[in-house]
Amino acid sequence: MGTKKYRSVMLIDDNEIDNLINQKMIEAAAVAENIYTHTGAKSAIEFLRNMEKIDIADKVLPDVIFLDIDMPLMDGFQFLEEFEKLNNTTKKKCRIVMLTSSINPQDFSRSKKYENVKLYLNKPLSHESIVKLEV
Repeated sequence: MGTKKYRSVMLIDDNEIDNLINQKMIEAAAVAENIYTHTGAKSAIEFLRNMEKIDIADKVLPDVIFLDIDMPLMDGFQFLEEFEKLNNTTKKKCRIVMLTSSINPQDFSRSKKYENVKLYLNKPLSHESIVKLEV
């Protein structure tokens, strides 16, 4: 089999079952070498900040971040606000896919305001949506 499409992807969702399902779907589609999972946006943003401090950041930063909207402590939009403060290397490397169960059209419109949000998908990931993913 050829090389993977992405070196690494990150799942950010407070629902561990959703994370597990989405992780299994990504593994089954064989599109990523590494999958990082975070059950909170705060820990995910801290992870990204810490990665910026090391020389191999370009090798460990995720290519794609699947971000849930509705989470306690820090929601997806608060994560995006913090993400905007990260350095340009990180912002260029990490493309964000909003992965949510929200059917609120305002969430979709709001996500469009962020340059790094490349796609808006409904949960859960499907094999087809992963394979067709172009971000």
